[in-house]
Amino acid sequence: MKRPIRTRILATLALVIPAVLLGAPAAHADPLSQTSGFYVNPSSSPATWAAANPGDGRAAAIRTSIAQKPMASWFGSWSGDIGGAVGRYVGAADAVDKLPLLVAYNLPGRDACGGHSGGGAGSVAAYDSWISSFAAAIGNRPAVVVLEPDSLGDFNCMNQGQINDRVGMLSRAINQFRTKAPNTWAYLDAGNPGWVDAATMAQRLNLAGAAGARGFALNVSNYFPTGDNSNYGNRVAGELRRFGYSKPFVIDTSRNGNGSNGQWCNPAGRRIGTPTQLGGGAEMLLWLKTPGESDGNCGVGAGSSAGQFLPEVAYRMIFGY
Repeated sequence: MKRPIRTRILATLALVIPAVLLGAPAAHADPLSQTSGFYVNPSSSPATWAAANPGDGRAAAIRTSIAQKPMASWFGSWSGDIGGAVGRYVGAADAVDKLPLLVAYNLPGRDACGGHSGGGAGSVAAYDSWISSFAAAIGNRPAVVVLEPDSLGDFNCMNQGQINDRVGMLSRAINQFRTKAPNTWAYLDAGNPGWVDAATMAQRLNLAGAAGARGFALNVSNYFPTGDNSNYGNRVAGELRRFGYSKPFVIDTSRNGNGSNGQWCNPAGRRIGTPTQLGGGAEMLLWLKTPGESDGNCGVGAGSSAGQFLPEVAYRMIFGY
């Protein structure tokens, strides 16, 4: 932290930041300039599986093609003491001068319409406390955080009171990161190109406090091609100008190498996409969903639970079959 600016990273970023950044005020200090690349978690689920199964014929490919790539770590009720869990993860990244990627996934009524990843905090007050501890645990260390996948696309089975609660929680969460984690870039999840039209998503982002966030995230845990997401992201960013500002966006490319076949829950024939990097049609392309971790009891992951690592699915994603 607080290290000399990496000229190489800043020069690269200047070349690849899309036009949607013009006129978008920076909400926080730049975590890219404080680190020397993205953090690779040695305890990710594919890394842990590969280490525990060295004799498995799939282990080498999973280790090289997935486990050794920078990916996000997800935090929710399973994380236990959230302050301790986040603090240890960010601290480990900071110790090696790398930028950690984190996903917060604990809203009450999470995945209300999809149903495969239900759960979350028990109340609005419980979530507010949880996310406050999350932000405080990062503190002044650099980080990238994506807030609450599916949260702004998932309105169809919610009443207006529930929607109001949700956007209120997200808006307060953004404020927590602004005040307690000044070197964090926080992105609100904005669904994917096949879910909500750009104008509607921009309106929802604005209600959820996007003006105070670094930007928004697309395609989390989905399969749409990078180009489709880039086009959609630019449309959303343009629609945000109706509210007096615009924002950059990041794209989850962890599983979009073969694009989408119209299914979202463990579809067959998908492939890993472009590894985490700056630019590429967005502010950053990020592996936010871990390849091989199940979407739920469905598709090629039948019989599994959401988040469970499936080595055969991971192996097939490397080769796209």
